Amino acid sequence: MQLAEPTEGNRLLISASAARRVAELIRAESDDGLMLRVAVSGGGCSGFQYGFSFDDTVRDDDLTFERDGVKVVVDEVSLDLLAGAEIDYVEELIGASFQIRNPNATSSCGCGSSFAI
Repeated sequence: MQLAEPTEGNRLLISASAARRVAELIRAESDDGLMLRVAVSGGGCSGFQYGFSFDDTVRDDDLTFERDGVKVVVDEVSLDLLAGAEIDYVEELIGASFQIRNPNATSSCGCGSSFAI
């Protein structure tokens, strides 16, 4: 199996804060083989929504991104909608969450988990 390689036009950035939080969550799961899977699906208030889950498998159409030993996998279709985006983990007074800063989104909902192109 040959994995697709990221190119300059289809990068997904991972902030240091997001990498630290994912590493903490993986340690809590006691499974060093886990990776964060980020996917885009139809739905949400704005047309598309982000999905986050843990996975231990890299599929044929996945691209893998890494920061500080943490791996993030994204399928090619989702990456088309995420190219150039940054995954961040933000802690605020009202709570903490993963956020995606997506340069391809023309609008997003108030909750930050849904967007339009």
